[in-house]
Order: sequence, then structure tokens, then C-alpha cells
Amino acid sequence: MASQAKQKNKLLVLKSIFEQHTDEDHDLTVQEIIGLLSERRIDAERKTVYDDIATLQDFGMDIVVSRRGHSNAYYLASRPFQTEELFILSDAVASSRFLTKKKSNELIGKLQNLTSKHIAPKLSREVFVNSRVKAFNESIYYNINDIHEAIKSDKKITFKYYYYDLERRKKLRHSGYVYKVSPLHLTWEEDKYYLICYCEKHEDISRYRIDRMERVNITDEKRDVLSPEATAKAKSQLSVYSMFGGEEKAVTIEFHKSLMDSVVDRFGATVASRPTSEDTFKITVDIQISPPFWGWLFQFGEKARILAPNDVKELAKTQLNKITSLYD
Repeated sequence: MASQAKQKNKLLVLKSIFEQHTDEDHDLTVQEIIGLLSERRIDAERKTVYDDIATLQDFGMDIVVSRRGHSNAYYLASRPFQTEELFILSDAVASSRFLTKKKSNELIGKLQNLTSKHIAPKLSREVFVNSRVKAFNESIYYNINDIHEAIKSDKKITFKYYYYDLERRKKLRHSGYVYKVSPLHLTWEEDKYYLICYCEKHEDISRYRIDRMERVNITDEKRDVLSPEATAKAKSQLSVYSMFGGEEKAVTIEFHKSLMDSVVDRFGATVASRPTSEDTFKITVDIQISPPFWGWLFQFGEKARILAPNDVKELAKTQLNKITSLYD
């Protein structure tokens, strides 16, 4: 009976053999396939293997025949993800700071199951996993799923929020206060995941880092209905520049020509620019005047400066004077 059961599974096992053992650089002869089936205690003859391969091809598997010496050999030529796509995905997972090292490795392990055993080890990018500061909140993966579900089902969520004190110990804000919010948007920016929501505690649109949340729960309460003004404010929070508030203004900035890549990375390829000299150009963009904006601008040193309006120029001077005073 056990032998008959294994024979019934033969087609599924053969499918797994092609997925795990073959790719464009690694094929299998029929005799090698028979050997792999035998390792799983499944008896097979050459004719039945040919028939089974034809069945898998009819099913839609892109099994290609090649020549190895005087024998035919077979391999799986295409999969849902190309190898290059899997490399991109594994690199993104491994280097993502909002995922813990453990969760990154788990996800990469699942990606490895989507290719052959010959390519799978190459997807493990330990250099990224070990060399970058990773999140420590193991529950973030499930927090994201719960928040998505709450948004989809139009429900409020509750959570606790923490920070690190001077001894790098986790401390719950407001002595473990349970925040209740209406989740609106998730945004991933500067390698961090944020929740934009209407917060009952602050009676306003707020933005929270998901990796700082604990004990996220979906409630039975419907989300609050927001005014058009609050809805617009929530959408403006999708930009990291607006997370600390601040007035939005049209700002003209002059850059050295070597910074065009950085400008396009931040504002997109459609940003309008005009040359101001042989080595400089300027742009005018709407900016939320906030700490993230100053941090982004000042990293370029003398290669970037605000031209207008004058009040924002004065704010830039004030910010720089504050920094300078730290070294007096």
C-alpha cells in the first residue's frame, strides 16, 4: 500500500525534482531522474519517465530537452521569478532596516525555495544582513499585516509606543498608554515604515514608526470620518519632510551641477531646472519646512543654497548658527 501511495505521488515528486535540481546550467538525464526518484523509494522505468515529463509539459511547465553526450537531458527553463528578479528581492529584504535580521533570513529562505538548489545559496546576502543596523522589533512583520487589515476593514487599532532611553533601554511612552487611532496610510521612506493615522490622544493627524509599536490590535470600532482638511493633511504626511509639521512653501534652491542625480532622486525626473551659471542650476519646489528638509539640504555643504524666499533663507541661517554654536 505504501508503495502504491508513493507511485501516486510520483508526478508531484518529479515536478519538485525539476524545480529543485535543474536550471539552464544544470540538467538531468532520464537515468539521473530515475536515480533521484529511487532515493525517494519510487520505482520508475524510462518509458514512464518520458510520459511523466510530457504530462508536466502539458500542465505548463517549461521543461526543455538538451543533449549531454549521446543522451537527452532535461531542465526547467522558466519560473515565476527570473534569477535576476530574485537577486533584487533578496537584496531588498536583506538590506531593509525595518525588518529584523531573523525575519530577513526567513524571507530569504522562502525566496530560495523559488529557484534551484544551485542558485539558492547565492541569494543569501549576509554582507547586507550583518553590516547594516537592523530593527529589533520582531513583531513589525505582523504589525504591518494587522494595519493593512484594519484599513481594509475600516477599523480602528490600538497599540503601545516605545522609545530608547539614555541607557538604550526600551521605555513605553506615557507609562504604557494605549494609543487608539484610525489608520489611514502606510508609507515606507528613509528605510523606515510609518503609519499615518488620526490619533484620539492628540485629536489630530499623527505619524508613528511601525517598528516602535507593540501589541497592535484591531478593534471593533469603525474608523473616524475625517473632514476634507484632515484628509488632505493625512496625504501631506506621506512625505518625510512633513512628519515634523511645518509650513509648506515654494522654495528656490541653487545646486552645483554635480548634484543633479541627488535632486532627481529626491524630487523626480520631471522636476524643472534652469541653469544659473556654467556650474550651477536652480529649481523651485514646494517644501515642508521641517528638520528632515534641513538635514537633506545641509548634507551638500557649500554645493547647495536657498535663493528664495528671504524668510526661508533666514531660517537656514538660524539653523546653521544653532549648529555652529555647539562648537563655540
